[in-house]
Amino acid sequence: MTSVNGQYLQGFVVPVGTANKEAYRDMAASAWPMFRDYGALSIMEAWGEDVADGQVTDFRRAVLAEEDETVVFSWIVWPDRATCDAASERMRTDDRMKPDGPMPFDGRRMIYAGFAPIFQADR
Repeated sequence: MTSVNGQYLQGFVVPVGTANKEAYRDMAASAWPMFRDYGALSIMEAWGEDVADGQVTDFRRAVLAEEDETVVFSWIVWPDRATCDAASERMRTDDRMKPDGPMPFDGRRMIYAGFAPIFQADR
């Protein structure tokens, strides 16, 4: 199946210490130029505001979020999967991927995956 406009999305769900909100935002903002250089079309970082507890599963349980953590949902839009895959490979050796200090989140509990859009509607 070919995705809408050939685009490809990488999606992420990650627990972030609530006190680290600005550090996380700053990290994401500073990473954008690198993603753009590798061909990303856009990036979105969304801070959990109404993340309900489910009866069977939910975002908080999925990432084992603790009481003092907020769930972040983010995605990167790529023109196609080939561009995303090539960027991922090149980023492994890019010094810009090395953190300047401690990471504002626990990457071991991050969920990430790639998605091919099958429907898109705009205003």
